[in-house]
Amino acid sequence: MLNNTNVIIEALNYTRAGVLITDPSLEDNPIVYANQGFVDMTGYTQEDIIGKNCRFLQGEETDRSEVARLREGIKNRTSVFVEFVNYKKDGTRFWNSLSVDSLYIEDEDKHYFVGVQRDVTERKEIEQNYEKSLEEVKSLSFPIVPLLDGIAVLPLIGEMSEERFQSIFRDASAYVGETKVETFILDVSGLTKLRNYEMEGILKLKSVLSLLGTEMQLSGVSTDMAIQAVNLTDIKNHNIKTATSVKHILERLLKH
Repeated sequence: MLNNTNVIIEALNYTRAGVLITDPSLEDNPIVYANQGFVDMTGYTQEDIIGKNCRFLQGEETDRSEVARLREGIKNRTSVFVEFVNYKKDGTRFWNSLSVDSLYIEDEDKHYFVGVQRDVTERKEIEQNYEKSLEEVKSLSFPIVPLLDGIAVLPLIGEMSEERFQSIFRDASAYVGETKVETFILDVSGLTKLRNYEMEGILKLKSVLSLLGTEMQLSGVSTDMAIQAVNLTDIKNHNIKTATSVKHILERLLKH
């Protein structure tokens, strides 16, 4: 029969996510276990890590409000999820997506905390570049924003006349034909409503882009839009992937 402890440790070391276990019964809630994923992600050795509080990852750009939320969750033994800037041993900053949960071991009658962290720097930088570009293109009639190789987003903003809507979609088709992007995100979160001619245009654009070898995904569909759009069920029939935000699509695309 396999040694369950060894199997679990081997599995934790196999994952690329960083996994930490801390013991709040000891002074300063020190780390008592760190997997290989954490070592690889941060550059710290086991000798650097074990016995230390996790705050050694923090630095100048770490969001203190997120740190406070993390401490509050630990204090109350509640699950908590935060994203903030941390620093590797060599000083390199990275965005840490961290979830922490309380773990009760009945045999020992004590609580531990388990933290799972992922380096989401690429996704956060794309989001920040998108937000910056979005501000710059709000006044433009053709605001297509390239996010990275193979991915571009078209944010539709404000009131959209039928004429302007059709013009943008013609230009979008031309853009995809020239750039050959693999994924084209149509972000409708900036629209006040989604009308029939807009829905028809979305489905038409999806068909055109498919012929060009590009997948179109739709982000930002609100509950109100879903109610207003009488043809919204056609999205499913046309196999258009949807998400509540550009962020969620990026997470899906960048997931390994």
